[in-house]
Amino acid sequence: MVSDNLIDGRAIADQIHEETRRQIEALSNQGTPPGLVFVRVGEDPASRVYVGMKEKACARLGIRSQVHALPGDTTEKDLLQRVADLNADATIHGILVQAPLPGHLNSAAVFNTIVPGKDVDGFHPYTVGRLSQRIPVLRPCTPHGIMVLLERSGVDLVGQHVVVVGASNHVGRPLALEMLLAGATTTVCHRFTRDLQKYVRDADILCVAVGKPGLVQGEWIKQGAVVIDVGITRIDDGHLVGDVDFATARERARLITPVPGGVGPMTVASLLSNTLSAAELRSS
Repeated sequence: MVSDNLIDGRAIADQIHEETRRQIEALSNQGTPPGLVFVRVGEDPASRVYVGMKEKACARLGIRSQVHALPGDTTEKDLLQRVADLNADATIHGILVQAPLPGHLNSAAVFNTIVPGKDVDGFHPYTVGRLSQRIPVLRPCTPHGIMVLLERSGVDLVGQHVVVVGASNHVGRPLALEMLLAGATTTVCHRFTRDLQKYVRDADILCVAVGKPGLVQGEWIKQGAVVIDVGITRIDDGHLVGDVDFATARERARLITPVPGGVGPMTVASLLSNTLSAAELRSS
């Protein structure tokens, strides 16, 4: 849904939520209400907010959710055992371990312990491997949310030059795979890229996911490009900003996502849609 040249992620996410809610209602009527568990370690304020927001979304859609809040000094052994117990629980269809984890825990080991069929965040190597082989099952939430955002905004990706700035395992890399799957010519830029401006100027569709405010200057944007800003940082005055210089970029872009209200809501919508898919896969 587009207003002026802004892509309204909240409105599109609401559409996805309603579609998911109806499917969950039908599945629950067959005796398989989806179950999702959030595992939170420590008292990181942002993590508490994010988990609380996702809990409320679950309640609206009819997903049974639980929060396992563990102390910050939880050992890796104990956390891995908790995940293993949830893997074995047939009433749980999705497991989400909220990042970031305390520094003494090996995040990769924890995420990789989640069985792929319950990997509703889409972080497991099996999940990303399926995507790379063009046979996706549960898809990484933020990248897939971006793909739905573009589709429902009428953006045709076939043959377009997509530039992804940021090569993280959770966003940049799987997003590049999604773009290739959609038929786009894809370039990935990262911290070793020389002359970032050159690549940005050549992008028909620009996706920036770094977490560094103002990394991409607005005047770099090609006239008529589509700009997807995944970054979100709270600056000193309390405002949330993205990785792209929004005001100038908006003057040049055909379509652009705001921060907040662009990609973020779509990540949650994808998470809940994945939970439904996991429950459907289990019931079949």
